[in-house]
Amino acid sequence: MITQDWLTDAVLYIYALSLLFFVSDAASGNPRAKKTGTGLLVFVWILQGGFLLSFLIERFSVPLLTTKDYLFFVSWMLVSVSFILNRLIRAELLVLLVNVVGFAVFALNLIQRPKHTAALEPWEVARKLLIMHVSLITLSFALLTIAALLGAMYLFLHRKLKTKKWTHVMRKMPSLESIDSYAFRIGAIGVLLLLLSLSTGTAALILDHDPGKLLDGRVILSFLAGLVYIFYLLRKMSSKDDGMKLAIWNLLGYALLVIGFFIGSASSFHQVV
Repeated sequence: MITQDWLTDAVLYIYALSLLFFVSDAASGNPRAKKTGTGLLVFVWILQGGFLLSFLIERFSVPLLTTKDYLFFVSWMLVSVSFILNRLIRAELLVLLVNVVGFAVFALNLIQRPKHTAALEPWEVARKLLIMHVSLITLSFALLTIAALLGAMYLFLHRKLKTKKWTHVMRKMPSLESIDSYAFRIGAIGVLLLLLSLSTGTAALILDHDPGKLLDGRVILSFLAGLVYIFYLLRKMSSKDDGMKLAIWNLLGYALLVIGFFIGSASSFHQVV
């Protein structure tokens, strides 16, 4: 057993099994495998939703957000978004990649050491702003993860087309124009939520008379990521860069967010204890 809870382990194993069916569909175009994988994934999503609901009820009156809670919510959000993407744009490979990331986040959540928690101070007047900040940054991270995966898909497909190396996997991918368009639309929403989360977090620090935490490494990287994303959106809207450069700007912004997340344990903001 990976954890001490058989039900949690079962969810992890079913999640992994659903991904195997999706991989089978991506490799051979097997519709039965896709249908089975989707059914298993729906079951995982329902169980994850139940776990998440219990977390929310437990934490409702306590201003405490653990890393486990945060990662669990991100994983559930990715599974939810994958269903929407599958219905809207029918990009099987993107759905698979989204769920691979979701599985990785879920697995990381299970194997992390219990003492790693991210305690949020009850900033009284700023508490509502803080809750809004955490909610917005979580939604933003999930959407920007999708945008980053689309950016990586664009680079992969562009290289394959340029070298004229056609593979079966490429049949599961939208056109370069579609990928670029989807990345921009999803990224624009994610960036808006990111900027809103940064503004509410900044307001919470100012109201709590602790603006010095704005110099925290995670906060600085988040603002840098926001600037990179704004530059990416402006270049896209002005059509001054080709798809390759835009995909690179997209991935650079996401890389800054990820780096900021992992250095959080050494920072003074949302400190891991």
